[in-house]
Amino acid sequence: MSDFDAIDSLLASLTPQSALPEARVRRGLRERAGLSKAQLARTLGVSPSTVTGWETGRDPSGELRTKYAYLLEGLAAKLAPSAPQPADEATAPPSALDENTTSPAPGPAADDDMDDVEALAAPEPCVLCGQPARHQVAGFPQHLDPAQCATTAPAPDTSTQQMGGRTAKPVKAAPAGRRATTASDADPSGPIAAAVAEALEAHEGDVEAATAALVKRAIPDAMALLDDCRRGGRYAIVAHPWIPDILRKQSARGADQIWEARPKWTRPGLPAGRHEVTALDINGAYLSALKTHLPLGQLEHSTGNVHDRRRAGVYLITPPAWEHGAYLPNPIGNRDEPGPLWVTEPTLRLLLRLSGPKYGLCEPPEIHESFTSGATESLLEKFRIALKDARDTALADGDEVTLEYVKAMYSKFVSTMGESNYNRELYRPDWMHLIRSQAFANLWAKALKAHDAGLTVVRVMGTDELHVVGDWRRVFPEGRGVSEVKVKDVYAAGTAPTDPAAAGHTDEN
Repeated sequence: MSDFDAIDSLLASLTPQSALPEARVRRGLRERAGLSKAQLARTLGVSPSTVTGWETGRDPSGELRTKYAYLLEGLAAKLAPSAPQPADEATAPPSALDENTTSPAPGPAADDDMDDVEALAAPEPCVLCGQPARHQVAGFPQHLDPAQCATTAPAPDTSTQQMGGRTAKPVKAAPAGRRATTASDADPSGPIAAAVAEALEAHEGDVEAATAALVKRAIPDAMALLDDCRRGGRYAIVAHPWIPDILRKQSARGADQIWEARPKWTRPGLPAGRHEVTALDINGAYLSALKTHLPLGQLEHSTGNVHDRRRAGVYLITPPAWEHGAYLPNPIGNRDEPGPLWVTEPTLRLLLRLSGPKYGLCEPPEIHESFTSGATESLLEKFRIALKDARDTALADGDEVTLEYVKAMYSKFVSTMGESNYNRELYRPDWMHLIRSQAFANLWAKALKAHDAGLTVVRVMGTDELHVVGDWRRVFPEGRGVSEVKVKDVYAAGTAPTDPAAAGHTDEN
C-alpha cells in the first residue's frame, strides 16, 4: 500500500462529527417546542445539568453528539412550518433571529432581587469570568447576562506564579457557569417525593430494594435537584474552574494540601469519681454545613496577612497556640507537625472569632497567602432547604426510604465534588473542603456551647459526635431534626482524677 493509499484509508475510517447549532439556538429550539430540560435528559439518558451545559456552550461527543444533533434537527423541522427561520440562523446576528431563540437566560436583572443590582462607576473584573463588568450584584462585580461570561471569558494566562518555592500551573479561564434559565414556583423538593414514589412502584413496594435503587442514583439526582434549585438564582455556579496545585492530589491515592481541621479529641482527665457520659449524635451535619461561604468563581492568589470577609477560599496560616486542651479541643484539630498549613474559610473564621474580644481564647492566626474568590453564603441555600424540607416531612411520616435517599444525596454530593469518577458535572475540591470544614467548625461550636453551659466536654469526634457529662437536655433539644441531637450511647467513665476520660470506650463515628 502506498503512502497516499494509507492516508486515504485513514480518512475513510473517520466518522465526521454531527453538526450542532450554537448554544443559544439549541436552547431556543427546546423552549419553543415547550420541552423541559428534564424531558430531553430522560430521552437522551443524561441528567438535566448535562443539558444545561450543552445549552451554555459545552458540546457532547460520540454517540451522544449524534443523538443530540438528530433531536435538534427534528425540532427545527417540526417548528419550521409555524415559525420559519433564516437559512443561516446559526450565524445570523441577534436582531435577525427569533425573539424566543435569542432572549438570554434571565440573570440577576430578571430576579426579584433587583435592589441588589447596581451600576459601577468604572468596570471591574467579573467575579465569575474575570472580564470587565459594569454592574455588581449584592456587592460583587458580575455580568448581568451570563452569556457574556460564556462568550468573553479571558484567554488563559500563560504566566506562572511562585507559591512557597513551587511554580504554579498556568491560570486557565473559567468555563461558563451553571445557571438555570427560568424562574420556577414549583416546590424544589417535589422531585424527591416523585423519585421515591417511582422507586417504590418499580420495586412493588419492596422498601429495601427501592432504597438501594435510590441511593445508587443519588449523585445524578442531587445534581438535577441543584439545577432545579438554581432557577432564577442571581449567581452562576462555575462547575469546572482552574484549581491551584495545593487543591490537587499529590498522588493517585494521596491527598491534597488542605487541612480540614477534623476534630479527634478526648479529654485528658475527668474529676474524681464515676461519671455518666452521654454520646450525642448531631443530626444532618453535612446538610447544615451546606450553609457556608463558598467562592463563586475562579480562585485568585494573593499574599499578606489580610482577610476580606466578602471573599472565601483557602489560606496558608500559622495557627495560634492553644492553651485550653484540658477542657476543649484545638479548633485546628490534631496535627502531627507544627508550622504553617493550608486551612479553609470556616476554620479561619472560627480562629478569628475565637481570637476576638468576645472570647479571647487565642491570638489571631497569621495569614501568609491565600487563594480566594468573591463569596456568598446563600449559594446552596435553596438546595439545602429542599433537602431539609424533604427530610423533615419524611421524619414526620416515618418514611425511612426518603430519609436514606436524602442522606445519600447530600453526603455523596459533598464527597464527590472533588476528584471523583462518580460526578463529572461538578469539580470543586475547594467547596468540598469548605463544606467539610464547616461541619467540623459547627461541631466545635457545639462543644464550646456545652462547656459554656457548665457541661463537661469529654470527647469531640468527626462531624457529629459530642460526648458530655451533665444535664445536656437543658442545652440541646432532643430529636431527629437538623437543629436537634439524639443519644448515640451512654457509658460510665472515670474513677480517679488521673484516669482517662473514656477508658475502655473506643466507639468512633
